[in-house]
Amino acid sequence: MLRKFIVLAITMAGICQISAQDSTVVEEKPKPVISGSLDAYYRYNFANPKNDLLNNFTSFTNSHNSFELGMASIKVEHAIGKVGAVIDIGYGRRAAEFSYPYQTENTSLLAIKQAYLTYAPSSRLKFTFGSWATHVGYELVDAYLNRNYSMSYMFSYGPFFHTGLKADISLGGKSALMVGITDPTDLRSASNMPKMFVGQFSTGSKDDKFKAWLNFQGGKFSDSARLTQGDVVLTYAISDKFSLGLNGTVQSRSFKNGSGKWEDGNAWWGSALYVNVDPVSWFGLTLRGEYFDDKKDVLGFNTSIIVPTLSLNFKVDNLTIIPEFRFESAKDPLYIKNSGDNTKSTGSFILGATYHF
Repeated sequence: MLRKFIVLAITMAGICQISAQDSTVVEEKPKPVISGSLDAYYRYNFANPKNDLLNNFTSFTNSHNSFELGMASIKVEHAIGKVGAVIDIGYGRRAAEFSYPYQTENTSLLAIKQAYLTYAPSSRLKFTFGSWATHVGYELVDAYLNRNYSMSYMFSYGPFFHTGLKADISLGGKSALMVGITDPTDLRSASNMPKMFVGQFSTGSKDDKFKAWLNFQGGKFSDSARLTQGDVVLTYAISDKFSLGLNGTVQSRSFKNGSGKWEDGNAWWGSALYVNVDPVSWFGLTLRGEYFDDKKDVLGFNTSIIVPTLSLNFKVDNLTIIPEFRFESAKDPLYIKNSGDNTKSTGSFILGATYHF
């Protein structure tokens, strides 16, 4: 009898211990996903200019004969069920220029690139509320996501980011639609200012070799000025070693005259072809040929420019070293020689390096 009692007591104790352990088990919540990147560069303009213009009119490489930090960036993403948040912070000249409406001579180089909340009520619909990088164009603000280190004119004079509310809608297959309402381009605060509309339609082939994006932004960016931009991006992977990209954009601006009537709009436009070749896993090259037209003086150039850029990509794990040769030729004198005389063309060498994790 005593033996049975002892066995029963041991059994009950084990059951109680297991129950106690089960009651302390806490469901593990999703952890934040942290990623980041760093880039730096050296640029030398062959005209060796002795002035502040530096023969550079595009974003993020406005220096001459100087080693520069591009941007150190940290991105934190977190999602629980149907909701999520993204915070993307950068430090450096690239981050400062990206957030240029807020920059002054005494402003820190630290900038919020993106900060937004998401809610996906279904697998086909997601809402985004906050500030996010633009959908317009082929190139992206993070250097490691581009094969050319220097930026195109189309990227530099298009939108950088939008602040507002958007909805991403899956249309089935490879097609999707995005629509949104935002503050005027590149503003994170716009009290009593008009709002703009943004949109995108994307599609592609079943094998993902061909992809297409039709992008749009439009509306007033002040009470007396309005802007409309249409943009198309096409990519085609001929093989795993050879691919093409095409970007075309046109942006029209119009203003009210002294009597309060809208004047006819003027437009600048551009197009670029990207030829990407990757003969081996550790080496690739990209030739970007861009044509930029501002003959109507919308942006202050009053000329057209042809810009071929050859970038070599040497890859060591997550590090990419990018020697780049860029040549620019304008229809009218736009650049400055060392002597101070104007010239229609100029060339630059850039040594860039990017790392991401």
